[in-house]
Amino acid sequence: MTSQPAARRSSDPDRQFMKAAMAIPLLEREEELALATAWREKGDEQALHKLTTAYMRLVIAVAARFRQYGLPFPDLVQEGNIGLMQAAARFEPERGVRFSTYATWWIRSSIQDYVLRNWSIVRTGTTAAQKSLFFNLRRLRALISDVGGGSLSPENRTYVAEALKVGEDDVDAMAARLAAVDRSLNAPFTEDGEGEWQDLLADDRPDPEAAVMAARDSMTRQNWISEAMGRLSTRERHIITQRRLTEESVTLEKLGEELGISKERVRQIEHQALMKLRKSLTEIAGDPEESGLIPAI
Repeated sequence: MTSQPAARRSSDPDRQFMKAAMAIPLLEREEELALATAWREKGDEQALHKLTTAYMRLVIAVAARFRQYGLPFPDLVQEGNIGLMQAAARFEPERGVRFSTYATWWIRSSIQDYVLRNWSIVRTGTTAAQKSLFFNLRRLRALISDVGGGSLSPENRTYVAEALKVGEDDVDAMAARLAAVDRSLNAPFTEDGEGEWQDLLADDRPDPEAAVMAARDSMTRQNWISEAMGRLSTRERHIITQRRLTEESVTLEKLGEELGISKERVRQIEHQALMKLRKSLTEIAGDPEESGLIPAI
């Protein structure tokens, strides 16, 4: 007996699942509301299961719209299921909106995010405008009969930019990205197989000598500042540290409350301490402005 091809056998469970999902009848508005309320107010998992199962056909229908991106359809459906569950978790029956309407937005959003993450090894952008451009550029090009796949004419580029409220440069960049093909950096760029594409990439990192010099200069500056800070009083050093050497500067008012003085007095002490530091750094390192120390403190 001849066995079925492996590809067909592996797809049979998916087909059976989709066929079964499409056969489940949709819910009437009252039943949908009752199930959503039971899940939200009582945590009734059976109600949740019945509610989400009834709208699996909605997941399949939305996922079908994204087939053209070349991703496995079962994966699209699975991501749509995640969106469906998110919709069930966030749905508020008292607002009077049909669950199917609310769930469609979450399903589509989940699938879109999946497509953006996996369509290409190069990220296409995650802003609302970039997502809109990614998912609507082909549709608009087909609408104006511009289906060449390459760059757009100036007139068509302007039309798309105005329709989607994005810049014309963004339209050109996305059109080029959609027309391009991902290439492995390890692929040879000559017919005889010598050399790889990654060999042509410029290395923007500093050379070892520059890295060593930068590290040495940084250590020198740290030592200078440490020595200058050591010449301040305990209170001056605390104020400078809290005001100048932390990621989030402490306010004058808060320091005043901590030290039992007014915020104006804190400001005066800070100013005096900075003047002392400038003088100390000049004695230690010469002109501190030329060495870049004053901005650092």
